[in-house]
Amino acid sequence: MPQLTIENLKEFKEKISSPLTINQAEFRCMVCAGTGCVSCNSLKVRERLEEELKARGLSERVKVVITGCNGFCAEGPIMVIQPDGTFYRKLTPEDIPLLIEEHLLKGRPVEKLLYTEPTTKKKISAMKEIPFFQHQVLWALRNRGVIDPENIDESIARDGYAGLSKVLSSMTPEEVIQEVKLSGLRGRGGAGFPTGLKWEEGRRYSSFPKYVICNGDEGDPGAFMDRSILEADPHAVLEGMIICGYAIDSHQGYIYVRAEYPLAIHRLRIAIDQARGYGLLGRNILGSGFDFDIDIYPGAGAFVCGESTALMYSLEGRRGMPRIKPPRSTEAGLWGQPTVLNNVETFANVPSIIRNGGAWFASMGTGGSKGTKVFALTGTVYNVGLIEVPMGTTLRKIVFDIGGGIPRKGEFKAIQIGGPSGACLPASLLDTEVDFDSLDEAGAMMGSGGLVVMDDSTCMVDTARFFTDFSVDESCGKCIPCRVGMKVMLNILSRIATGRGTMEDITLLEELGHHIKESSHCGLGKTAPNPVLSTIRYFRQEYEAHIQEKRCPARVCVDLIRFRVDPDRCKMCGLCKKACPVEAITWEKKTPALIDPEKCIRCRSCIQACKFGAID
Repeated sequence: MPQLTIENLKEFKEKISSPLTINQAEFRCMVCAGTGCVSCNSLKVRERLEEELKARGLSERVKVVITGCNGFCAEGPIMVIQPDGTFYRKLTPEDIPLLIEEHLLKGRPVEKLLYTEPTTKKKISAMKEIPFFQHQVLWALRNRGVIDPENIDESIARDGYAGLSKVLSSMTPEEVIQEVKLSGLRGRGGAGFPTGLKWEEGRRYSSFPKYVICNGDEGDPGAFMDRSILEADPHAVLEGMIICGYAIDSHQGYIYVRAEYPLAIHRLRIAIDQARGYGLLGRNILGSGFDFDIDIYPGAGAFVCGESTALMYSLEGRRGMPRIKPPRSTEAGLWGQPTVLNNVETFANVPSIIRNGGAWFASMGTGGSKGTKVFALTGTVYNVGLIEVPMGTTLRKIVFDIGGGIPRKGEFKAIQIGGPSGACLPASLLDTEVDFDSLDEAGAMMGSGGLVVMDDSTCMVDTARFFTDFSVDESCGKCIPCRVGMKVMLNILSRIATGRGTMEDITLLEELGHHIKESSHCGLGKTAPNPVLSTIRYFRQEYEAHIQEKRCPARVCVDLIRFRVDPDRCKMCGLCKKACPVEAITWEKKTPALIDPEKCIRCRSCIQACKFGAID
């Protein structure tokens, strides 16, 4: 591999750019090879595509490229054909011969493989015209679905390491920090601390060695932002870390990524090896005299290791438990040395800020929240996937314009934002702007970027219990408020969900939640009660129904369901009988169904099957 320098990097970029401009191939078939699509056999789709192209003598005309996560995970396996941008979804190996014959040879899109808009049932061929993509702004995800993440040349051809070259050739460390401060970039891992200030503080301390850490320990249920960035564009993260190292005078970086992300780790290792081979990482980077190297540390999967000091203890080979602050990590972090830690998305934004300037980044967003934010959109919404939107975008736009709304004629009930320590916000707050300050006012938090949409079939008491159970299970146990207090909250929620609660329990939950927030040792404990406090704040009537009426309005808490068919609401369709796994339901045409309580195992299959809410 050629050793690149500041002087020849631009020339090298121009030399290798031609494959990306379709000059060497008539078509580029971009096959998504992110974790979601790989799990749906996208690699077998690629294999069949390559076999068919070779058999037909089309390998020179058509280039097959694997990409990282395309974002539209609900529609995988995905392939986008360039240069026309045709979007094909839910592909199987058996679809490939028809696709080659119709699209690549005859120029006709294969209609049955196109995206279907869920409400209008309209077929859409161009990816850019699909609502899921139309409303997004890709900055951190700018290379998503565009490059082969295992080929460094494709990253360089799209300005990869251009920011690093600019820094090493014409900027002092202080100027780099000033540009990051000007951008208004705040940490995307959850706390939202100003990145430039953190770097400035890290540079101020003169104890050496110093360290740069990338936090890729993504443990929130339903979250896959960091994983997708690492799989789709690992070089952006490496470049951001190197720039940080230069700014704070560090020569060693670590990427802490959970071992459950094998594909992300695999591509990171490839990217690091390729960057070293080109002289972009290691000793004498780009011939500048600056040394910086990066190693990967696979984490064992403890949720608490997402907290910065617990992560550093884990890196040191110790038990991952938060420590008391101060001193802050920028003064005494890894092995007691000055350490700057940011998450994956934060580092991925840095190269673009350096290339385009801090003012460019600050031109988008709101007063205290600049740029864009990546979210994992999941739950009861048509379009599940990874999205990036400008700060200040409303929850309504995310759920209905990008997400496509609620399926199966359900009604929006709540959106849980901020991971297991986040809050559940009701329909009345759908016009809340997604930024640090607005969410804080609503009693929520940005978190790392998980968004879970819930419809009217969701019980908010059960939801609070689910997330509280997660926090109890993942607590490190170091401090009593979190270790004991969250367990007490879980027990109270279980009492309410089984019809044994009292009205005093609601007051106790609120008091206990506020006490835990005020006295817990680390940020995870301080936010763990949020799901309970927010559901009481916005859905108190559901708690009261569980306690006073011994009824679960959403028919989720099985101890409060009678499993009785209401003959007035029963449409006599027999769907409940078909769904019952133990034949506890009897039904004949034109007669209401009956449930035998002796046979019923209370599995809720009948409730899920009934479209008319006739079972209570």
